[in-house]
Amino acid sequence: SIKMDLLHSNGVLIIQHLQRDYRAYQDFLNFMSHVGDPRNIFSIYFPLWFQLNQVVGTKMIWVAVIGDWFNLIFKWILFGHRPYWWVQETMIYPNQSSPCLEQFPITCETGPGSPSGHAMGSSCVWYVMVTAALSYTVRWKDKLAVTLHRLTWSFLWSIFWIIQISVCISRVFIATHFPHQVILGVFAGILVAEAFEHTPAIQTASLRMYIKTNLFLFIFALGFYLSLKLLDIDLLWSVPKAKKWCANPDWINIDTTPFAGLVRNLGALFGLGLGINSEMFITSCKGKNSCKLSFRIWCIAASLATLQLYNFVKIPTHTEYLFYILSFCKSAAMPLTVVALVPYCVHSLMKTTEKKLN
Repeated sequence: SIKMDLLHSNGVLIIQHLQRDYRAYQDFLNFMSHVGDPRNIFSIYFPLWFQLNQVVGTKMIWVAVIGDWFNLIFKWILFGHRPYWWVQETMIYPNQSSPCLEQFPITCETGPGSPSGHAMGSSCVWYVMVTAALSYTVRWKDKLAVTLHRLTWSFLWSIFWIIQISVCISRVFIATHFPHQVILGVFAGILVAEAFEHTPAIQTASLRMYIKTNLFLFIFALGFYLSLKLLDIDLLWSVPKAKKWCANPDWINIDTTPFAGLVRNLGALFGLGLGINSEMFITSCKGKNSCKLSFRIWCIAASLATLQLYNFVKIPTHTEYLFYILSFCKSAAMPLTVVALVPYCVHSLMKTTEKKLN
C-alpha cells in the first residue's frame, strides 16, 4: 500500500542517517543488538535469576517462550519486510535509484520483520527483571525506605528504557528492521510480560502441563502454517528474499528461520518442565542447602560456565529436519542443566564436604 511504502521509505531515511552519522558507535550498536538476542535469555539471564529467585526464573522462561511464539504468529500475519531487501525490490524510487544500505554479519535475518523479535524479547525479559527487583522494595514502609524505593523505581525504569532504545537503534542501524517494527516489538513484549504478572499458575505447573503447552504451541503454529499453505500463501516467503539480497551468503543462518526459533523455544520450555519436576531439583533446590548463599553462588557460577560450553556444540545444518531435532534437544538441555543437574551436583559436593568436616 502507499501508506506502508511511505512508512518504509521514511524508515530508510532514518537508517541512512544512523549509518552515516553514528558510524563511530558501530561496535556499541552491534553489541546492543547481541544484548537483545532472545537466546541470551536462556544462556545468561535465566541462570542468574533462577538461582537467586526460582519464581522469577520460571516466569522468565515462560515469558520468553510465549512472547517469541506470539512474535512468530504476528510475523506470519503482518508480512513485514526488512529494509535490506525492501530497498532492492520496491518500485517507489524513480529510475531504479534505490538507496544503498550497508549490511553487517548480523543483518541477514531470514524471517519476516514485524514485529522485531530482538526488541520484543529484550523488553519482555527486562520488564520481568525490573518488576522482580522492585517487588523487594515496594514492601518497605518507613519514610526513608519509601524515598529509596522511589529512587530505585526511577533508576531501574530509566535503565530499562535506555536498554530498549539502544537495542531498537541497533536493530535499525544494521538495516534489519524499520523503526516502526522495533517500536511494535517493545510494546508487544511489555504486554506479554505484564500478562504473566497475573498468571501464578505457571509456578505450580506439572510436567504434563508443560507437555500440553508445548504440544498446543507446536500444533497451532504448524496448523496455521499448513492451513495458509493450502491457500497458496507461503509463510516462508521471506527466506528466499533474504538469500537473494544478503550481501554475503555466509551471513545467512538457518538459526534465524521462523521454525528454528519455534523449536528452540519449545525445547527450552520442555527442559524447564522436566527439570522442575525432577527428583534432582526437589533434592537440591528444595533441601536445606538451597537457603545458603554459598549454594546459590556456586550454582550461578557453575551454570554460567556450563552453558558457555554449549556454545561449542555446533549443530549440523546440512539436513533441516535433523537440525530442528538437535536444536530442540540442545535447547531442552540448557534449562535442565540450570534447574536440576548443576544444583544436584553442587548439593552433592557440599554434602560430601560437610561429612568430611564432621
